[in-house]
Amino acid sequence: MKEIVVGNKKIGPAYQPFIIAEMSGNHNQSLERALEIVEFAAKSGVHALKIQTYTADTMTLNLQHGDFYIDEPNSLWKGRSLYNLYQEAYTPWEWHEAIFKKCSELGLIGFSTPFDESAVDFLESLEVPMYKIASFENTDIPLLKRVAATGKPLIISTGMATIAELDETVRTVREAGCENIVLLKCTSTYPASPENSHVNTIPHMRDLFQCQIGLSDHTMGIGAAVASVALGATVIEKHFTLRRADGGVDSAFSLEPNEMELLVKETERAWQSLGSIKYGPLRSEKDSLKFRRSLYISEDIKAGEILTKENVRAIRPGYGISPIYYERLLGKRVSRDLKKGTPVTWDIF
Repeated sequence: MKEIVVGNKKIGPAYQPFIIAEMSGNHNQSLERALEIVEFAAKSGVHALKIQTYTADTMTLNLQHGDFYIDEPNSLWKGRSLYNLYQEAYTPWEWHEAIFKKCSELGLIGFSTPFDESAVDFLESLEVPMYKIASFENTDIPLLKRVAATGKPLIISTGMATIAELDETVRTVREAGCENIVLLKCTSTYPASPENSHVNTIPHMRDLFQCQIGLSDHTMGIGAAVASVALGATVIEKHFTLRRADGGVDSAFSLEPNEMELLVKETERAWQSLGSIKYGPLRSEKDSLKFRRSLYISEDIKAGEILTKENVRAIRPGYGISPIYYERLLGKRVSRDLKKGTPVTWDIF
């Protein structure tokens, strides 16, 4: 699979999983907190920090009832209008430059999810190196075309999308000029449950669309993310906050700094463990071969006597003949006196 280069980072199966910390609305309308989130993201070892670029007016209509009011009983945001929710969650556009500058200073790739064409124009003025499309916008053809036309790497969450919809999405961005695409398996519930994550979709999606695949993970903890790496995920996105106890629109399903650090370490270990198809002793196992079982003389015997179950055993260490030959050697005569503890070798017969 073709690697993707963003800044000084390479994304692909040959590299450590690319970890994105999603700030979303966890800044709680404080620029100071937003910059602190960037600092702790860098300390945790992630490779990128993502924000979102929209206003309440570019997202929805300022209505407080009907279709624009959240009344799902299990929603984190029940009892709120969409407009008021986005007013609280949005990242002021005047903060973007400071956030991206902080990312650059700390070695992070700073980028964003635009939600309409005006957001793309604004982000282009800030020279962001890549883009992300959210699940709820993955069928917004005009937005997809505008982002793809920048020619920059594009990450697309696939939550709720059918194969037919994803096919149109991928064809649209490729035809519009985007060559570097990563699709993120995503379950658009907040939080998502592990049993609804279906990370087995990752290799199927990779083969179907011939691009890199990752995971936008809304579950609690890091288990789903680690599992996804074992299935070929090259990118992991997780919401990030300083402290869930501080509240915020996305805090309930966001990782704290120590958890994000663990995610970075464990996904790297999962990736390292994949290796290649390999049988037989590894170079690192050579010294352990001596601890295998092998055949040893277990009682003193004289020249001309035969090997029996009483005078030869399969034991550790491994300096004798392999136990594979045990049954064949029973009844064979030895050519010399042998002391208890002598390894069985071919020259004793």
